[in-house]
Amino acid sequence: MEYNFSTLADIFDYSTATFSKRTVSDFVDGGKRYTYHSFREECNRISGVLTTFGIHSSDKIAILSENHPNWAVAFFAITTSGRIAVPMLPGVSPNEVENILQHSDSKAVFVSRKQYLKISPETIQRLRLIIDIETFELIRAEDKKYTCDGRTQRPDPMNIAAIIYTSGTTGSAKGVMLSHRNFCANVLEAWTAHKVYKKDVFLSILPLAHTYEMSIGMIYPFSCGASVYYLQKPPTPSVLTDALLKIRPTTMLSVPLIIEKVVNNRVKPTIAASKFLTYLQNHFPFLLYWLVGAKIKKMFGGRMRFFGIGGSKLDVEVERFLRKIRFPYAIGYGLTETAPLICDAAPKKTHLGSTGTASYGISVRLADVNPDSGIGELQVKGPNVMLGYYKDYNRTKSVMTDDGWLRTGDMASVDRKNRYYIHGRSGNVIIGSSGENIYPEEIESVINKIDNVNESLVISRSGQLVALVQLIDGVIDWDLEGEDRFIETMEKRKKEIKDAVNAKVSRFLNIKDVEFMREPFNKTATMKIRRFMYQENYKNDIKQSNINKSKRK
Repeated sequence: MEYNFSTLADIFDYSTATFSKRTVSDFVDGGKRYTYHSFREECNRISGVLTTFGIHSSDKIAILSENHPNWAVAFFAITTSGRIAVPMLPGVSPNEVENILQHSDSKAVFVSRKQYLKISPETIQRLRLIIDIETFELIRAEDKKYTCDGRTQRPDPMNIAAIIYTSGTTGSAKGVMLSHRNFCANVLEAWTAHKVYKKDVFLSILPLAHTYEMSIGMIYPFSCGASVYYLQKPPTPSVLTDALLKIRPTTMLSVPLIIEKVVNNRVKPTIAASKFLTYLQNHFPFLLYWLVGAKIKKMFGGRMRFFGIGGSKLDVEVERFLRKIRFPYAIGYGLTETAPLICDAAPKKTHLGSTGTASYGISVRLADVNPDSGIGELQVKGPNVMLGYYKDYNRTKSVMTDDGWLRTGDMASVDRKNRYYIHGRSGNVIIGSSGENIYPEEIESVINKIDNVNESLVISRSGQLVALVQLIDGVIDWDLEGEDRFIETMEKRKKEIKDAVNAKVSRFLNIKDVEFMREPFNKTATMKIRRFMYQENYKNDIKQSNINKSKRK
């Protein structure tokens, strides 16, 4: 791979010329294969269609679709001609679709048939061009006017390549402006951390509209001549198992929840249920971990050499298990605002609980460090940092320091080898009754290790810590809700969890109550719980909003 990429157009030209006969992408089951040569031809054709309908460089074009080989075609057709991509996660609501299309000033949209239903009739009439991303046929063209006057230009490094809208876990949507330089910096960061070659095979399971998958799972392998395969169904355990055995990927990107479920819900129960495996665990643990490691590696296709984990913090006990079985997991940390890499740890450089060291060419520091805990806000500076938030100067200014560092909002510590450890979001910090800083993530990690617990969220309610807990499927029979036996069982489980947690944490971290969640937590694309939706002030705001609506009626 060359090292002098400064724009996505540079990457596009290099890879489509160098790897022209190799496969760039396809579905796991086939049917949509592109070689780098045919990929280039299709991108140029689509760019010509945009030109025909008067869409210029710097115009915004949205992408609203599930993962698909054509997703990458649309993205490169937009960005290599100086236009700006506006990717949207397939899980967005119709209201979010409307807001993003309007706020971004998008003139056109590539959309899947499933997602098309989210676009209102009024917006359909307003857009100049709507293209079916699955076939690249025109769904709608404004008055069918073929102007042929769309002007394009080769992008400069500091031109906007994409505007990524994210609500994260705060609920306040913002359009992150990422430049060509930002994406190219991430390619170099990734290459320095872990080298990918033209024979590598990626299996994509995360949404392409998220910068994690977009940068490291699409643009990076493209720059190296590797191949990426996409699923046509949601990545359920059975679908994923079949895909892994068929594709036998060398590389995958994942969020912690996926590997945590494999370890906690499948591997550990299997060991516990087997007398032979339990005997090995007690007397010959090295042999057990060798056997289990071989089994899991085979389950993942047998040639995995990089299993990237990012998006949120990996459970320490699961990480300890992965280390014992010598599974080639890697850790990455970043933000949408940094496209996304800030820190990384390749498979042979991971350290228990750490998110790794600063990525290549990136400067990281801790600000306002607490002298007792060593914890401060992690801040970053480098070519990966965004241009700002679209149409939001004040918000952009609020996340930048006077000397040009980006405030990540993540609280971290660092060891003597410059490895960083994330403790939680500054916005999630709960102030205890005596002024202590309480990071709910640390309590949640204790709760999540308890048998039958799937996920948890710790919030402050009337000055007390309350744990919202979702148990694994089948543990609670909700059809019996309200019966005496049901209530008695639930109270017993609550006490067991509360006692187990409070016995392991400091007194100021003790939880006062436990509530069981019937429905799964509302999450972001990277499977982080949207905390703001479970806070008292959010619920009060919603309640007041509903009261106001009723009064207006």
